[in-house]
Amino acid sequence: MWRNIASNAFTFLILGAVALAGIITWGQQEYRAEGPLDQAICLQVESGSNMRRVSEKLVADGAVTRAWIFRTGADYSGKSQLLKAGSFRIPENASMQQIVEIITRGGANTCGTEVVYRISIASVETQVRKLDPVSNRFVEVAAFDPAAEGLEIPAAYTEVRSEADTRYRIAMAEGVTSWQVVEALKSAEFLTGEVGELPAEGSLAPDSYEVRAGSERAALLAEMAARQAQRLDEAWANRAADLPLETPQEALILASIVEKETGLAEERRQVASVFVNRLRKGMKLQTDPTVIYGVTNGQGILGRGLRRSELDRETPYNTYVIEGLPPTPIANPGLAAIEAALDPDETPYIFFVADGTGGHAFAVTLAEHNANVAEWRKIEAERANQ
Repeated sequence: MWRNIASNAFTFLILGAVALAGIITWGQQEYRAEGPLDQAICLQVESGSNMRRVSEKLVADGAVTRAWIFRTGADYSGKSQLLKAGSFRIPENASMQQIVEIITRGGANTCGTEVVYRISIASVETQVRKLDPVSNRFVEVAAFDPAAEGLEIPAAYTEVRSEADTRYRIAMAEGVTSWQVVEALKSAEFLTGEVGELPAEGSLAPDSYEVRAGSERAALLAEMAARQAQRLDEAWANRAADLPLETPQEALILASIVEKETGLAEERRQVASVFVNRLRKGMKLQTDPTVIYGVTNGQGILGRGLRRSELDRETPYNTYVIEGLPPTPIANPGLAAIEAALDPDETPYIFFVADGTGGHAFAVTLAEHNANVAEWRKIEAERANQ
């Protein structure tokens, strides 16, 4: 009798083990299988939330079929305690495994509302935009100049400012001056703190910076400076041989001139080659942007053409008069301009002038250059008569 009981118990134990193994295998397959979501959604994970709440929300949103499998998979993979607060785009048919990875890997939010504060050479703009999870594209909700006189703040901006998951981004364009950056950040009312000393010209990296509401302006400027220093160090370490540049600071000065002379990526290294060739020959750089900086001190744009008296007056930045480079950068150059200054094209060019297309016509001899200038004057005259 006892032998029969033991035999039956052992049989049941085996059957139970087989059933458990089957359940585990089935659960693993479910966890990795394509999910039921027929179109992408934006999942908001609130601060202090947990996997149980998230799994229940995912079931309600139709992204997950069984909350307990989702939680078990997260536990088994050791990611239950890595849940991040924020807004995350969950693509269509994402598996439970993929969703767990998305909400635990950290980094920038991938959907939701974003306030982008754009600092460009001629303007500052606050843009409110939301990511459409289905198209995975941002849709502009509102845009305005935060420093405009008599500004009426758009309601869309006021609404998103009160939302806990709203992200903020500072987008700094290439070629803006340090003064322009600091003045713009003063108008960013979602930032806090005072700015002490004006950052050195050229020391801030044009880039996109994700910040939080209440972030310190000084801390953001420090991050911009650290990023620019790293870029310059790396580019200097990989510079071309035999450049007429003695220090990384001289490279930064040249990069700022290249940045202000052309906005076309494909001709940055050509423009850089002209100035490098001039430095090698002991020729004056003769570039208008440096003269303009000497007039404005980097505080805004000139808004008019240079006067003859300004071109003739000797200042530290008048490269029609002084030899070599000016004493400091004339703007904050981007990475591409820094790399162009330190690895220019090998060309014979020592002249260039606008060609009417947004680019430049390059020349080796003065005669060629004069012909190019004459053509540009003709284009200018035709445009003035239109």
